[in-house]
Amino acid sequence: MESAFPKEAMRVLKETSRTFYIPITFLQKQLKHSVASAYLVFRAIDEIEDHEELDNETKHRMLSQVAGLFVEPFDNERYMEILGEKKDRMPEVTLRLEEWLQACPPDSRGIVADSAREMSEGMAEWARRNWEVHTREDLDDYTYYVAGLVGVMLSDLFELYAGEQTDRELAIGYGRGLQAVNILRNEQEDMEERGVSFVPDGWTRDDLFVYAEENLAKADEYMKLLRKKTVLLFCRLPLALAHKTLKAMKEGREKMTRAEVEETVAEVEAD
Repeated sequence: MESAFPKEAMRVLKETSRTFYIPITFLQKQLKHSVASAYLVFRAIDEIEDHEELDNETKHRMLSQVAGLFVEPFDNERYMEILGEKKDRMPEVTLRLEEWLQACPPDSRGIVADSAREMSEGMAEWARRNWEVHTREDLDDYTYYVAGLVGVMLSDLFELYAGEQTDRELAIGYGRGLQAVNILRNEQEDMEERGVSFVPDGWTRDDLFVYAEENLAKADEYMKLLRKKTVLLFCRLPLALAHKTLKAMKEGREKMTRAEVEETVAEVEAD
């Protein structure tokens, strides 16, 4: 039954990211619930990684310990112990991580939990490394853990519920492409607010544009493998927004206008 999926999960999803909420609603029931749960679980983890009041050593410890919780049935009491006194400073999406995992359909919960474990471990390692990106290999590694592996997980879910056969490398490219656009958009803010640069040594901003374009080209190839209309619609919106955001930044604008975003959403929904 549709009502079995918590309305609270969809409420928090909509409040957390309207960009992803819209395409998730295009999906059929079991796949929609799986992807919605996964997004909330990943966002819960990401809020720990991005928390401005935690030092990198604490982030490394927390994320490493949270990763271990995804190997066994999730122990929420232990999770609260890991968050410790910082739990009062955590957003709702992070505090309710167990609920999001439990909301996931049983058939796909293992896929989501395994991806969440891998993401937590990867983010923990990058916290330990102080997010120091020096080479293209470093950038590839970072963008894999924060986005590429999400592409792989989605491919697994698409195969499970929609019978879609896709390519792992292209799926990683899809995630990397979206993340590269985010890095370009937030480059100045990351440096000013976090003292972090995801630009490899010796690279110019133009090199980062090339990196984004190379990976978005893989995303375009990934799209050609998809057959089911609901899955196509889901994948098309974030990719269209990424391409148009990249174009806007190349034109010297910081981002797309709200009108451009709304127009893109309308175009995809009308397809």
